[in-house]
Amino acid sequence: MMSLNPISFNKYSKTAIGIETRGKTTQNRLRRVDNFILMYCPYLIMSEEHFYVDLGFGHTPITTLESAKRFRHYNAQLPIIGTEIDNKRVRKAQQFADDITYFRQGGFNLPLQINTTTGQTETVNLIRAFNVLRQYDLESDCRTSHVVMGNYLNINGILIEGTSDPFGRIWVANIIRKQIDHSLLIEALVFSTNFRDGFNIASFQEVLPKNFIHRMTGPNEMIYNFFEDWKISYEQVGKSMKDVFGIGIRQQFIVTAEHLAQEYGYNIITQKKFLKNGFLIWQLKPGSKGVDLNQITYQIATHKKK
Repeated sequence: MMSLNPISFNKYSKTAIGIETRGKTTQNRLRRVDNFILMYCPYLIMSEEHFYVDLGFGHTPITTLESAKRFRHYNAQLPIIGTEIDNKRVRKAQQFADDITYFRQGGFNLPLQINTTTGQTETVNLIRAFNVLRQYDLESDCRTSHVVMGNYLNINGILIEGTSDPFGRIWVANIIRKQIDHSLLIEALVFSTNFRDGFNIASFQEVLPKNFIHRMTGPNEMIYNFFEDWKISYEQVGKSMKDVFGIGIRQQFIVTAEHLAQEYGYNIITQKKFLKNGFLIWQLKPGSKGVDLNQITYQIATHKKK
């Protein structure tokens, strides 16, 4: 298999870029990721022409099949590709393939094919890559993989890349969007919890994506400062609400998010539909509070054809 290289890569290479993952997952581990997609960017799965890609489905294609069931409730003809770098896993998954569900061997460079009817290469609106980058040590490898995957997106398409705990109870993800000039931008960082094991802000630090987890080093880093402000805000809100009967951790989570936006100036989406479902979305708009432009932008990749 091909290792991660500098940002210039061969988009049309048949050699998979990346390394094999452990591939262990559990049923419904990524259910909340799918639910978030349906709330945040449902328009990306409404086309019958543009694909949804589940990158790195693991030992079994359960995550791909679960997404297919959820998303096709809204678009029965959504074409879906599940990819795996391990060809044995791909062969086992073929029993679940059909006319609009495909399982192919591939890495960060997606195994897209030519449509025999139109003669055009398949196109992608949405890529989900979860728990596939946690084994890489370097932030540079993580960012390079983002660029490789992002090059296959349509304009305005999204790569949602992140890490969850083993049961999907908490996760953090980058929302990376393809811009009109073909560049990539991390437009948001999403923190997700189902509140079932209580709530502890520090638990999110353990599942930060690789491009942020190594930056929890001090006040010169945007992610460190955000966590510090979030923790302080949560304590302040908790003290102000301690005498209010019937207030639980979900309500404190919601009010804290609003407090971060109103009192600290962070660009937090405060719509109740997200917050009450345990999704705190920090929009990383260039120039907004706490955002380091260098950490949310990418060099545009160059493509080498055969």
